[in-house]
Amino acid sequence: MLLDVPRPGVDLRGSVRRIAALGRHNMILRLRDPGQMISYVAMPMVLMLVLRPLYVKALDAGATQVATGLMVMFSVFAISLVGNAILSERTWRTWDRLRVSRAPAAELLVGKTLPLFVVMVVQQSILLVYGCLAIGLPVPPNPAVVLMSVVIWAFALLSIGAALATIVRSHGELSVISDVGALTLSSLGGALVPLSLMPEWAQAVAPASPGYWALTMMQAAVAGDVAGTLRPAAVLLAIGALAGTFAARRLARGWGRGGLM
Repeated sequence: MLLDVPRPGVDLRGSVRRIAALGRHNMILRLRDPGQMISYVAMPMVLMLVLRPLYVKALDAGATQVATGLMVMFSVFAISLVGNAILSERTWRTWDRLRVSRAPAAELLVGKTLPLFVVMVVQQSILLVYGCLAIGLPVPPNPAVVLMSVVIWAFALLSIGAALATIVRSHGELSVISDVGALTLSSLGGALVPLSLMPEWAQAVAPASPGYWALTMMQAAVAGDVAGTLRPAAVLLAIGALAGTFAARRLARGWGRGGLM
């Protein structure tokens, strides 16, 4: 992949060209190894079918809980895709080559994560459509609000995954943190059990979990509650902005140099 050599000045066309080159390269990498992406779509589909009777009998809105809960949970698992995409450059010792190109840290970050943003939006969209067709999830009265929620949640996850990748030192460490973190954040957020049925201590700490805000936003969006969607959407945008800024600063300050391995 050829990127422009460093020279003074920044132009919008050049920035778009560099991001597009990075995006194409990383999309090719994802398509050559789609197993992880497929599993994060197939596994929640199977679990939705298996758990649907239990949720429908136990809860008034059981279909909504099982569909949105598992969708949020397995989308959180996908942060490992983002982390691995960035961490691989460090493992392959190719990050130095990217850093000496004209692309600044923000462009490198966008180029690396843009294909995964598309993957996450597609993943969540497939699961929501599947929930409507096979699980009994009510058809959203306002699809545009649902799409907005999916995009915002994908942005927050991308930013968290990128920030995580600039902290960990190995793929094994990333895997442990992302898997345990995904289960913890989504469970505390009410993805498996409604918040009203959880212990008092769990209810108290639930708002600290991005999964809580994601599930609240998704369920409000599916119900067509625009007002109920806005607050959690704002919280997730703030989380995404903070995590993305942190990741960009880490990258700009030299994270990933071959000598640090």
